[in-house]
Amino acid sequence: MGRLFWKILLGFWLTLLTVALISGTLSYLYVSNRLSRMADVAGGPRAAVTSSAAAAALHYGGLPALNSMLDAWPPFVRDHLRVVDSQGRDAFGLSVPPASLAEARRRASQEGEPPKERSVQTALTPAGQRYLVFVLAEGAMPHPLAGSNHLHPPAPLWPGPPFGTILIVSLGSLLFSAVLAWYLTRPLRLLSGAFTRLAYGDLETRVAPAIGRRRDEIADLGHDFDRMAERLKALVTAQRQLLHDVSHELRSPLGRLQVAVGLARQQPDKLDASLDRVEREAGRLDQLVGEILTLSQLEASKPAESDEFFDLTELLHSIVDDARFEAAGRAIAIDFAPAGNEALMRGRAELLHRALENIVRNALKHSSTGRTIDIDLHCDADQAIVRVSDRGPGVDPGQLAAMFEPFVQLDTSRTTPGWGLGLAIAQRAITAHHGTVSASNRPGGGLTVSVTLPLQPALPDTD
Repeated sequence: MGRLFWKILLGFWLTLLTVALISGTLSYLYVSNRLSRMADVAGGPRAAVTSSAAAAALHYGGLPALNSMLDAWPPFVRDHLRVVDSQGRDAFGLSVPPASLAEARRRASQEGEPPKERSVQTALTPAGQRYLVFVLAEGAMPHPLAGSNHLHPPAPLWPGPPFGTILIVSLGSLLFSAVLAWYLTRPLRLLSGAFTRLAYGDLETRVAPAIGRRRDEIADLGHDFDRMAERLKALVTAQRQLLHDVSHELRSPLGRLQVAVGLARQQPDKLDASLDRVEREAGRLDQLVGEILTLSQLEASKPAESDEFFDLTELLHSIVDDARFEAAGRAIAIDFAPAGNEALMRGRAELLHRALENIVRNALKHSSTGRTIDIDLHCDADQAIVRVSDRGPGVDPGQLAAMFEPFVQLDTSRTTPGWGLGLAIAQRAITAHHGTVSASNRPGGGLTVSVTLPLQPALPDTD
């Protein structure tokens, strides 16, 4: 068990013990106060009527009149009624609790209530004897088996916390705290072990099956860990695939370089042709390495926000002019429909220029002679949509998403050089500008690549 388990265990245990101690103390004080008041004098209308009637009988007829009246009353009235002289003795020989006598004398000295409504009365007999008349409360009544002259002390409702009770409460609270601490720290231990296995390269580590149906913040943390592990697995797999693809792509130009060097050594008279081949392959290697570095930087680093503002319409005009110059030799027409308003963007114009240029060049490569490429720019209040449509062979619907992956070449029969990095770089660059890119087959044949980019509010006129 880790330190968090013991902290939770001791924290809950001490809290439960403290609450139990405070609750027990308050209960003990309450019961003690109740027991102390049980030997009190009865009050209320019934006690007032009884004591008033007894006092009146004493006043007009003395003890014989009171005794005759009590013979007509129920037995429990005689058991509760006390007629006490100035010496503290009951006139009929019944026991008088000292606490009840003291309370009766205190009430008799008060003058807040009318005389007839008091539960404690003072009566003067015709013979001149003064008596204190009151009714005992239930708790001060004599025990029925102990005789009428002995009081039975009321049993306390809670005799105090004995050692056995304290031990049971302590062990029960300790067990409850241990179960609760284990329940709270178990998923944390699972997460700790999962992080350790993930750090050692086990990308298949998951904690959701071990957590089960638990639904709380700690379970949410476990599901977040699983999503992180899935993302890490995807990134590592993509990096491994990229490394594999790069190694594969580098072998072809390196192999041609080795062949060119071998021919130069075997045929010195063709040295110039061999050097031309070496130069072309070195250029291709340089271009390939440059694109790989660009792709790696876009995937590995989070692009920083740039303060450069530019017009997307002007950027597309520049790309279209270059594409028309390249397409002129193949009799391919480029129809550009710009937006009617300004398309102001914030970001890296050079990076976005390269992304859109790669998309246009991809359309050029797959367009046949005499065809037309349509480039459309549509601007809403907060976004711009660029569509590049060609009349090429199109793409199989199941491979539309894969065409933006690195080193994916769907047209394996083409003879134009390339490594399948252009659209991958375009997709990463557009994502860096918080945009999206997708591809769909064009009705009637061809491919349409749609790019959505967020726009900036128009800058205020400073003139």
